[in-house]
Amino acid sequence: MKAVYQFQIRNWQPSDRTPVTNLIRSVLAEYDLDFEPAAADCDVVEVEKYYLTTGGEFWVIQQDDQLVGTGGYYPVMRGEKAVEIRKMYLLPHVRGLGLGKYLLQQLEQAIASRGFKQIWVETASVLTTAVKLYEHSGYQPASGVETARCDRVYVKRLTNYALDSSY
Repeated sequence: MKAVYQFQIRNWQPSDRTPVTNLIRSVLAEYDLDFEPAAADCDVVEVEKYYLTTGGEFWVIQQDDQLVGTGGYYPVMRGEKAVEIRKMYLLPHVRGLGLGKYLLQQLEQAIASRGFKQIWVETASVLTTAVKLYEHSGYQPASGVETARCDRVYVKRLTNYALDSSY
């Protein structure tokens, strides 16, 4: 799909299921959050059902042959022609390189190109870097958290700038 630095962002494939699950489980554990395959994390157990058949996308980020991150979105029934960005996780050794910001921008461009008007995201306050990323990227605090382990929800309305390739 796209490469930045020595990273490749590509579409998820079935062989990624276990590595993606392990990656997300390990990042959550860093913050004392549980991996919940029957609840908050059911979407990564069944990527096809939640992302691929609903008009969403799920991406993995590779560095050489190792998965180092994930991110995706799928349509949701809140707001106006809305999607939710989900599962934006990076392993510790690739954080702080601008990869999270780049991934978010790429997701936003893909979402805008498909005609969506709003992006929702839920996160936990303990994920301070994620909170800062969303707030510095134009996401506004909202109400209506739907995921039990999350305590923050944000929304961003897309405008023509989201299609601007000058990120």
